[in-house]
Amino acid sequence: MLIVGIIAYLLFTIFVGVWSARRVKSVEDFSLAGKKLSFFMATSTVFATWFGSETILGSSAEFAQHGLSGVIEEPFGAALCLILVGLFFAKRLYRMNLNTIGDFYRAQYGVWTEVIASIVMVFSYLSWVAAQFLAMGIVLNSITGLELKTSVILMSAIVTLYTALGGMWAVSMTDSIQMIVIVVGLMIVLAFLAQDQGGVLEVLKLPPETHWRWMRETEKPQIIPFVTSWMILGLGSIPGQDIFQRVMSARSERVAVFSSIFSGLLYLTVAMIPLFLGYLAYSVLIAKDRPADLQFLIPRLIMLKTNVYVQIIFFGALLSAILSTASGALLAPSVILSENLLQKITPSDNHKLLRLSRLSTVFLAVISLIMALRYDKITELVSDSSTYGLVSLFVPLVAGMFFRATNAKAAITSIIIGLVAWKLWPHQLFNLPSQLAGFLFSLLPFLMLLLWKIAHYAYRGKKSAKLS
Repeated sequence: MLIVGIIAYLLFTIFVGVWSARRVKSVEDFSLAGKKLSFFMATSTVFATWFGSETILGSSAEFAQHGLSGVIEEPFGAALCLILVGLFFAKRLYRMNLNTIGDFYRAQYGVWTEVIASIVMVFSYLSWVAAQFLAMGIVLNSITGLELKTSVILMSAIVTLYTALGGMWAVSMTDSIQMIVIVVGLMIVLAFLAQDQGGVLEVLKLPPETHWRWMRETEKPQIIPFVTSWMILGLGSIPGQDIFQRVMSARSERVAVFSSIFSGLLYLTVAMIPLFLGYLAYSVLIAKDRPADLQFLIPRLIMLKTNVYVQIIFFGALLSAILSTASGALLAPSVILSENLLQKITPSDNHKLLRLSRLSTVFLAVISLIMALRYDKITELVSDSSTYGLVSLFVPLVAGMFFRATNAKAAITSIIIGLVAWKLWPHQLFNLPSQLAGFLFSLLPFLMLLLWKIAHYAYRGKKSAKLS
């Protein structure tokens, strides 16, 4: 019955996604849902796109082992990102009326900056999509016993199908349904499992006091790793096409701002449920039946301790979370690839560009699938994805948006030097994590430009004073 219920849910999701393809008449419909999303749909698609496998499977395992110090990036950094976007970025981006975030780099710094930033952006999403494909495979493997690689291939094909056909309309419509399934489903599962522990309040008391410390107690100071963990998702995900799409898909500036803020607060609240479920599973299964891979903690507990109806609810919620994240993460780089890169090689009209966007979706899905089949850790894939934004794209975005920087050489140098520093930085040199080192190096070109301007104006001031 569990398998039948899950199959029925997947078929329903495919139906909604394919049905929504009827609304896709142009590239704007495919990438931005015609800019017609209501507050509910905009909030749903932001929340559901971000609430994925790393929240339910990855972060729950980290919290069970390390407490809050293991989950700074996800969910706290992720919620911070959404709130910051709503407070400081959404209004400005919406007023610029762009089609992609890549268009911002072109408008501010020129075509070459757009191309380089877009290439980085496409690469950054591949690992995130791969993480969702892997997570869906884990879920199907847990339910059916199918070999993991086979499960990953089947689930990735489903997501690719309705995303390529329906674009942003398919993503937003399925997200609206999936958000409800996620929130209600997780609450029901927590209430059911808490019965054996004396109620939900008793479950909340299970983690020891040490689990509520933000930083681990070690011989080395933890403030730098702590700050870096906040920055990776909190800042690194801001210059992302998935965030931009949801801002620009809103039907008004007000909806764009408040849907982002509200989804961040909702995200932080709902994300607490998997953390407690993960610790509950860890405490129940620690003596026996504990899976070798702690990402399977919650699914293992559900299969052992609940009836088939609760299992359907949980796996429905889990699949909803992963499907929504995977489709949104897959759509974002597809639009960047087609509109900011391929269109420059083969200029296309609206109809051809729409077809190119769909082909890009399939192409990137295949690349992500290959990556998913090579990895076995969800959190590793997700962390790498957001780091690209932190070390290369964030600084040029902020410099251009808030300080009106227009120097293409500084922007391109910032993007490249940040990436190189991140990839080549010796492990913990000067006690700096490679992610933070990359971010600091990306600041240098704009700081040097600022110092040069200050020196230039100071010199001109002195020269004018002498002439007078």
